[in-house]
Amino acid sequence: MERVAVLTERSTRIRQARKLTRRAGREKAGLFLAEGGQAVSEAVAASGPTRQQATRPAASRGDEQRVVEIFATPAAHRRHAAIVEAAERAGIDVHLADDAALAELSETVTPQGIVAVCRPESASLADVLGPPQAPEPTSATLVPVLVEAQDPGNVGTVIRCADAAGADAVLLTAGSADPYGGKAVRASVGSVFHLPIVSGVEVVEAIDQLRSAGLTVLAADGAGAWDLDDADAAGVLSAPVAWLFGNEARGLPDAVRRAADYVVRVPIYGQAESLNLATASAVCLYATARAQRR
Repeated sequence: MERVAVLTERSTRIRQARKLTRRAGREKAGLFLAEGGQAVSEAVAASGPTRQQATRPAASRGDEQRVVEIFATPAAHRRHAAIVEAAERAGIDVHLADDAALAELSETVTPQGIVAVCRPESASLADVLGPPQAPEPTSATLVPVLVEAQDPGNVGTVIRCADAAGADAVLLTAGSADPYGGKAVRASVGSVFHLPIVSGVEVVEAIDQLRSAGLTVLAADGAGAWDLDDADAAGVLSAPVAWLFGNEARGLPDAVRRAADYVVRVPIYGQAESLNLATASAVCLYATARAQRR
């Protein structure tokens, strides 16, 4: 019986993958890590060329896929046999590695024993909205924009909520947390593989392009003149909408609120002072999705 090599923490592959636990390493390599059975399963299911690669001639794409390779401990390899089989059918290399090696790739207290090295879904505003001044309106109808959101858990949760609500993309302005950092990927629970994510956009440019593409721009703010019920009754939510969600501590800058078409608050019926970013985004996105599907 052929003996299968088990990688250790000193392996070159492990050392290279370890660099992806830092934002600078991810940006330099153009890769990120997805940890855990759910995230790896979603990554494998989404495997194939990224949208950007798919628009290029096949000869120039090579065999690039969303998942570059997978590392798993022997125990996780057995536990996630279905994921391993799906990866191998897709032509993705699955490497056995010991517990210490997987711990090097994990940012959790209790590593789950399986990690995928993945390519992000590169997207631009033009990919989501079409080129500026395009003769045909965009097909996008729901787009959340995170303005300097700095908690990666919140970023991942908003991506998950956007995916669940059927949003077309998620935009993150410059100064926001990396959506491909470990905590954000885990909080997205695989949704990071389901829809385009545009990072590093300038908020003024994003607002201008969203409005030019036919979306009404709503700023979510507790001091808004309208609440969600008002916006719904006025028919605003049933039209194509972009939501602006601000920083966890500071909210939205005054200039950003002024640039929006409407400033809208989530109604508070009890005694809570406010809702956090992730919860408020879920309420706003679902209220819009429901109005658009009536």
